[in-house]
Formats: sequence, structure tokens, C-alpha cells
Amino acid sequence: MKKELKNKLTDIQYDVTQNCGTEKPFDNEYWNNEEEGIYVDIIDGTPLFCSKHKYDSGSGWPSFYKPINNKTIKNSDDFKLGYKRTELKSIKSNSHLGHVFEDGPIDKTGLRYCINSASLKFIPKNEMKNEGYESLLDLFN
Repeated sequence: MKKELKNKLTDIQYDVTQNCGTEKPFDNEYWNNEEEGIYVDIIDGTPLFCSKHKYDSGSGWPSFYKPINNKTIKNSDDFKLGYKRTELKSIKSNSHLGHVFEDGPIDKTGLRYCINSASLKFIPKNEMKNEGYESLLDLFN
């Protein structure tokens, strides 16, 4: 499986998803993407986040105030930097996504899902039907 993933993913995608790496802020694919659509797991295509829930946190990474479905993401404690953070992984693929913080929009959930672009694939709204995500078009109503 690891060799297969190394062949499928770029170096940064592999490092982020498999080694819990982090890409550079303001130097990643989706931090400033404002197009409508959904963000899916780069490994298995599980829908994770919607552009309707994305906001500019100023962090330099894609930030969302909630996932499409809480049951697709698992949380665990992360002390790698010497203090407690909450790491996020995709349940199905076990891919590292990023972290969740309690400094998000107060008028929404108060949470900031700070996600690495390298763990995501963006599906534009106008391609969702063709890509098999038609059932999620209701998110935009």
C-alpha cells in the first residue's frame, strides 16, 4: 500500500498524509481558493469539506468551520510541538489532514479546521455530478 501511494502522490502529499507533515503556509494549492465546490480526501475521495464552510483565517492554510460529515474525520491528541493540539485524520484512509483549533468564527461553530491542501483534492461545483458527488450539490442550496 505504501509503495502504491508513493507512486500515486506527490512528495508533499505523501509526507503530509502518511508522515503527518505540514506544508508551508501561503504556499499551498487551496489556501486562497474561493471557487465553489467540495474538498475530498486525496487518497480515497471521501468528501470532507465544502467551500460554503471555508473562510480566510489568515493562517495560510485552507480553513473551515465544520466538515461535511463529522463521521468522516477522527480526532486525536498531538503533543509533537510540546503542547496539546487536536490532530485530524480521515477515518477511511487514516490520512493526516491537519488540526482543529477553537479560534474559528464565533457566529458559526467557533472551530477552525486548519487543513493541509496536500491532503485534499478539490472538486469544483460544476464537476461534482460527473465526479459522482451529485448528492452533495444540496450543500449549495
